[in-house]
Amino acid sequence: MGARPGSRWGQLFLRSLLFLLLSGSPAPRPAGGQLRYAVPEELEHGAFVANLGEDLGLDVSTLSARRFRIVSRAGARPYLEVNLENGILFVNERIDREEVCEAGGTCLLHLQLLVESPLELYRVEVEVLDINDHAPTFPWQEYVLEVAESAVLGARFPLESAQDPDVGTNSVHTYRLSPNGFFSLEVQTRSDASKFAELVLERALDREQQRAHQVLLTALDGGVPERSGTAHILVTVLDANDNVPAFDQPLYGVSLPEDAPAGTLVIQLNATDLDEGPNGEIEYSFSGHAPPRVRELFHVEPRSGQVLLKGPLDYERASLHELYVQAKDRGPSAVAVHCRVLVHLLDVNDNAPEVTLTSVSTPVLEDAPPGTVIAVISVLDRDSGDNGRVSCEVGPDVPFELRSSFRNYYTLVTTQTLDREVVPEYNVSITARDMGSPALLTRSTLTVPVSDVNDNAPRFLQPSYSVYVMENNAPGASICSVSALDPDCQQNAYLSYSIADGHIHGMPVGTYVSINSDSGHMYALRSLDYEQIRSFQIQVQAQDAGFPPLSTNVTVHIFVLDQNDNAPVIVSPMPRNGSVATELVPRSAGPGYLVGTVSAVDADAGLNARLYYQLLQATDFTLFSIAPDTGELRTLRSFLEQDATRQQLVVQVRDGGQPALSATMSLLLSVVDTMPQTLSDFSEFSLPPDASSSSPLTLYLLVSLGSISFTFLLAILILTAIRCRGEQHSRQGDGCSLPRCHCCPGSRPSPDGLKTSNLMAQPPAGTTAATCLDVPGGGPPGYCYKVCLGPESAQSDFMFLKPCSPPRNNEKDTGKQSRASQHLQVSKQAKQPNTDCVPPSMQRPALKR
Repeated sequence: MGARPGSRWGQLFLRSLLFLLLSGSPAPRPAGGQLRYAVPEELEHGAFVANLGEDLGLDVSTLSARRFRIVSRAGARPYLEVNLENGILFVNERIDREEVCEAGGTCLLHLQLLVESPLELYRVEVEVLDINDHAPTFPWQEYVLEVAESAVLGARFPLESAQDPDVGTNSVHTYRLSPNGFFSLEVQTRSDASKFAELVLERALDREQQRAHQVLLTALDGGVPERSGTAHILVTVLDANDNVPAFDQPLYGVSLPEDAPAGTLVIQLNATDLDEGPNGEIEYSFSGHAPPRVRELFHVEPRSGQVLLKGPLDYERASLHELYVQAKDRGPSAVAVHCRVLVHLLDVNDNAPEVTLTSVSTPVLEDAPPGTVIAVISVLDRDSGDNGRVSCEVGPDVPFELRSSFRNYYTLVTTQTLDREVVPEYNVSITARDMGSPALLTRSTLTVPVSDVNDNAPRFLQPSYSVYVMENNAPGASICSVSALDPDCQQNAYLSYSIADGHIHGMPVGTYVSINSDSGHMYALRSLDYEQIRSFQIQVQAQDAGFPPLSTNVTVHIFVLDQNDNAPVIVSPMPRNGSVATELVPRSAGPGYLVGTVSAVDADAGLNARLYYQLLQATDFTLFSIAPDTGELRTLRSFLEQDATRQQLVVQVRDGGQPALSATMSLLLSVVDTMPQTLSDFSEFSLPPDASSSSPLTLYLLVSLGSISFTFLLAILILTAIRCRGEQHSRQGDGCSLPRCHCCPGSRPSPDGLKTSNLMAQPPAGTTAATCLDVPGGGPPGYCYKVCLGPESAQSDFMFLKPCSPPRNNEKDTGKQSRASQHLQVSKQAKQPNTDCVPPSMQRPALKR
């Protein structure tokens, strides 16, 4: 057993160890505003820990004036203190690591250092290093182990474990067994890295030869110097009790909420023994090395094997309890078997957050910049996980917010410039709420008075203004009024209004609107036109008379409302040469045939630009109709024989304004039998790409065919002229009478030859229309040649000559002569082409399609 460090040798060792730690490690550096030091436990009062004044860069001479101190929560022991004269952190009270940190792992002391003027907060962590100040100890100095003489070789017997409050290498490291001829020792490691020993039978026992064996078990830690503890084990050899109890499993795990009441069943253990009678009756109990804390919290029923809760649990103190339970029958030479029960505690949100106002700086100037620190607040929740995670917030409608500087530490700062004229004092409600279910919360109220400073700028009654002005307004008329308030008094509250410089459509804003500097009334300086400008915005400034002056701008959106001041304009179809628009309609068109579409535009907007189409006048209202919304002109029925070939329509387009404006147009529709390959006035037409170009072969054929046709026609004309001139002297001016020629009416030539001819003639009813050509010149007597083309050959390049026999000289037919004289008179007149004789396929409509 090692001595406590109170001895002179122990003190010398600790001082040497401290010197090595402090001199061998570099000076700590703040990491993100946090310092960390290490100090061994069990140091005496006044032992040096760190020079905080130097590490934090503070002026040592001002530490006392700035109230440099350690902030601790209520009830915490002052293990460390700061010397305000030199800034040294020293040990104020002896630190026992095993007392400060019951659980293993890193043991940290969290210090919060506060210095005022200005207010600054530092966080320091001091790790308490474990020293080997405890030796391993066994629950009993002497331990009796009963082993049946029938135990087989290799049988294992768990021994009581030694306990060492130290951690790490200073805890129990290994076990040793005194030399003997029957047993050996094997050291096992648990899941938590702790060690325990098992006695292994190496040689068969014989109770008749030796009834008992004594061995010495030594537990050694890994510290320097090494410490040890011993226990005497008396092995008693018993007569054979062939079967030992056996648990269902060597390890049990169970979860238990920390607020479970006393008497709660933790687990039901079950062990079986194949023996009968007392050798099969099992008793349960804690093993010898169960820690005292476990015996205080739990109880094992000897007969039933139930593990019951005995005392109150606390998750914050220990979240896991390890129970070692043994089962042993009541027969002679009973051998105990062991199992381990791991009790995992479930955290319950049973601790409300604690709020502590560490430092408060009041009152606050109302012109204090945002971010000014008002107070330092610390919160603490002893729960863990979500139950220990705390969110801190301030009440609504206050110009303050909480900023997290360290974990569970907040600074209350301003978020905006304060205004004492509005709120002279704030009662800030601070709420700390954990994340448990149900959540627990704590509220604390902090009163913050505000000191007055004249820093209020004017404020407009609205964040922005929207003004609607009807177009064509009168210049100089008032369009709106803006107003602002200033909570200051006297000249600081006197306001003047102005319009910020800018441009609207390239013109200065001052040419559009003006403002009265005292009242804020705004006036339009020109008449607005919706079709030119629909909206614009200006910046109005309100400035007080303080020094320096404060001002505020507001945006005024001006929207121009439309009036119905633009009549519709018809864009399609357009009249040709200042006259009416024309269109061709096939006579074969049925009901619903789309003649065309009338299109119009209106420069107005909304209902003022919504257009409606209707027929004001029509030759026959039962024949055509127009869609009121789209302007599509369609037929209502099929054409009849008695329907006029020319239909006059008057279309009106009116908008939806009040009052409505309209435009009209006249449209002339011509009913034809066959539609030509032309375009109408209603739409533009473009040839397909393949129609404008053809292959070279087609072009060569067309040129060749045209040349041959022209040569043939020219030869016929020359031949006819020669023959007619040969007969000119033998004829007495009767010309060529063609009573039986239906190609064209008869005509007599003039003395100079046939000068005119009726090229376009209306054929008799029931005959086929043809195009005729009189060939002048001398031909054989009694013959007149005509060139006639039928409608089916209108596109052909060939002509055919038909001879017409004139009457003989001795045939006197008065009726025929009168008809010939009538034809002669007609031929002497300058005739106009009669387009009515042209077949429908050869006519050209008045509108180009």
